[in-house]
Amino acid sequence: MSRSDQTENHRFPEVNPHTRYDLFIAGEAVPSSGSDSFTCFDPFEETEWGIVPVGTSDDVDRAVRAARAAFPAWAATPVAGRAEILRIFGNLIRENVEELARIQVHENGKTITEMRGATSTLAPLADYVAQLAIADHGTTVQPTLPGHDAWTRPEPIGVIAAIAPWNNPLVLLAWKLFPAIAAGNTVVIKPSEVTPVSTLRLAQLARQAGVPAGVINVVTGAAETGAALVSHPDIDKVAFTGSTATGISIAKVAAARVLPTTLELGGKGPQIVFPEADLARAVPSLLAGLIAGTGQACNAGSRLLVHESLYDEVLERLKLALANVKIGDPLDPKVQVGPLASRAQFAKVTGYFDIAAREQTTKLLYGARVGTEIPEVTRGLFVEPTIYATPDRTSRVRCEEIFGPVGAVISFRSENEAIEVANETEFGLVSGLWTQDVDRVARVSKRLRSGVVWVNTWRAFGINVPFGGVKMSGLGRELGPDLLHEYTQVKSIWLGNGLET
Repeated sequence: MSRSDQTENHRFPEVNPHTRYDLFIAGEAVPSSGSDSFTCFDPFEETEWGIVPVGTSDDVDRAVRAARAAFPAWAATPVAGRAEILRIFGNLIRENVEELARIQVHENGKTITEMRGATSTLAPLADYVAQLAIADHGTTVQPTLPGHDAWTRPEPIGVIAAIAPWNNPLVLLAWKLFPAIAAGNTVVIKPSEVTPVSTLRLAQLARQAGVPAGVINVVTGAAETGAALVSHPDIDKVAFTGSTATGISIAKVAAARVLPTTLELGGKGPQIVFPEADLARAVPSLLAGLIAGTGQACNAGSRLLVHESLYDEVLERLKLALANVKIGDPLDPKVQVGPLASRAQFAKVTGYFDIAAREQTTKLLYGARVGTEIPEVTRGLFVEPTIYATPDRTSRVRCEEIFGPVGAVISFRSENEAIEVANETEFGLVSGLWTQDVDRVARVSKRLRSGVVWVNTWRAFGINVPFGGVKMSGLGRELGPDLLHEYTQVKSIWLGNGLET
């Protein structure tokens, strides 16, 4: 998996800052066929660590061929055997949650509290998927055509390209990887160049769990590596989480070969506060939707729609809450907001501060300080959680996914106006409403154009509840009782029973 000297990192003893990592193909750590490499980056320390290969098209081809070679035997493995290996894999993850969480903090700067919590969901997910795989045995059908019987059989698709993002690398990979392999597919993973080491470590645990060689492969690199994987002629499906722009590019490539895709893309989630809302519950969730993961989440609640009768009170409460947010070292369990994940992300988010300053009707309500302008910050890629008043529907701060702790606050007068504003963006991943009116819950949740609607809560997740978006937020669903369907294809089998007419 890696080659290193004896120098240790005092903050992250789990990793050696001088380690040279390899690709993971056919169950082994193998060097890249090319000479290009990149380094990981700690956004709190602002230091580089680890040397990771840039996978070439030849490396991608090796990984896909390994996955293709492993597919027949893995697909033919009894489902109980695949499920047992997945359970063992989950148990190994459970035993290594702390290490995996800390590596992710080192890679993307998210708080240790969030990364522990997220990584702790992987083992239960593995158990859940294993149970579903055993239960997914097809159906018997009584056809409308006389003289026949019929039944269906779920079959694996083949070789899956799984491309995971940097903001929650292991969770969003596991949502793809676990159902894919449980269903009998083999997988080639391309992790984000921001977070490759945690994925390589996960692959190592998979091999330790008994996942056969070639079933899981990892090729590291940037956009060119991902493009080579998606366009490889022996890929049978693409599962991707990331930006909408990249998702569109993948969809175009997949469409040319009629490949199935699962795409979980961007979001600009509205949190709607109606007049009867319980503000003691609502405001902390408004805050959490804004700052969780330093706002680097597709499910961020970055549009705050507040009824005009509560607007001033909500702003007062929210500003007070923002003033008490603890910003700092992501390894400190008390810290709520860590640094942004990379210099590129820092430049993007602070660029929106400049955009907001140029928008004539956009007004800064709180925040917009960066780096050491923030009192408690001495180093790191930090931005202060920030909110703007955005009455103009053309405001870029209001309409575009910033992917940072930046919120657009919008006043509304009526239920119809709130729904219209909530649905105005190109995205449709998540939305939420705060109300004590049961009839309003039924009306509004039905009209909101999003794959997920949260009522009197935000960021509620369950492994047995589907997650995914509509409009430009993606295709398909992850999690939930039907998650294996994204990684199987149904075969219909007919039997003439001798009574045909």
